[in-house]
Amino acid sequence: MNRFRADALLFLVALLWGTTFVAQKEANAHVGPIFFVAVRFAGAALFLLPFAIWESRRTDIRALTRTDWLGGLGIGACLCLGQWLQQTALTSTTATNAGFLTAIYMVVVPFVAWVVTRRAPRPFVLVACGIAMVGAWLLEGGALSGWSRGDGLVLASDFIWALHIALIAHFQRFTSRPMLLSCVQCGLTGIVSMPAALLWQPATADAFVACLPALIYAAVVSSGIAFTLQIVAQRHTPPAEAALIMSLESVFAAIAGAIVLGEMLSWIAMVGAALILASVALIETGPMLANLLGRLRVGRDRKPA
Repeated sequence: MNRFRADALLFLVALLWGTTFVAQKEANAHVGPIFFVAVRFAGAALFLLPFAIWESRRTDIRALTRTDWLGGLGIGACLCLGQWLQQTALTSTTATNAGFLTAIYMVVVPFVAWVVTRRAPRPFVLVACGIAMVGAWLLEGGALSGWSRGDGLVLASDFIWALHIALIAHFQRFTSRPMLLSCVQCGLTGIVSMPAALLWQPATADAFVACLPALIYAAVVSSGIAFTLQIVAQRHTPPAEAALIMSLESVFAAIAGAIVLGEMLSWIAMVGAALILASVALIETGPMLANLLGRLRVGRDRKPA
């Protein structure tokens, strides 16, 4: 797979995650957030299990070492903790604050990836991150309300999401089995979340049936398929660039909310969405422009005096 196809997959991942916003909002009207996380990821693991078994039978895949398994469990732990922090934060922060503060992980990823992979981010990536941050600020209305405990939890989850992306980029041997890794991380999240959901946020049968379509969509499409595609794509796209493309999730969420829920976008939000799109365009064209400028500079230096 080449870089262009990998980036296209990440674009699709952002689209699937963004449209899941509508499903999450529908489910939250019937069941608690931890119950939603538990059932969503347990369902995703069950969906992925047959594919993971089929994948393990391939003869061209190397056996996983103890270090690989520890890395896979670490990736799963990041997914679980990130989901818990994010869902808990939504109970004590505003949607505007949560939307912008979640987007801060775009800036965190290059530096966390630098620590994990020992590869410094390229300058144009940092510029693109800055543009995307301004876009995220405008997309959420260009203002934040008073600081709350939930805002701190959202910021903490940013570092967990950044570590999640960086670890996927680092453990390349495990990511050569994307269905297994996706099944492991979803299964771990579902198993850890289920006892807490049943103890603190049990749902009635009627509530479960009412949100079942949203749960199925979130489990199969947003978790089972999208997380697997993310793992496949990150084998070819560096983590910082991958995070920027996946930040389009917020744009697609806003568009889905406008289409399905009738939540109109203001002009300032539209400008913010355009800036996020521009930041993604920059990381797609940045290497090409850098090479072109390099060639022009070399050609100019070779001109006779």
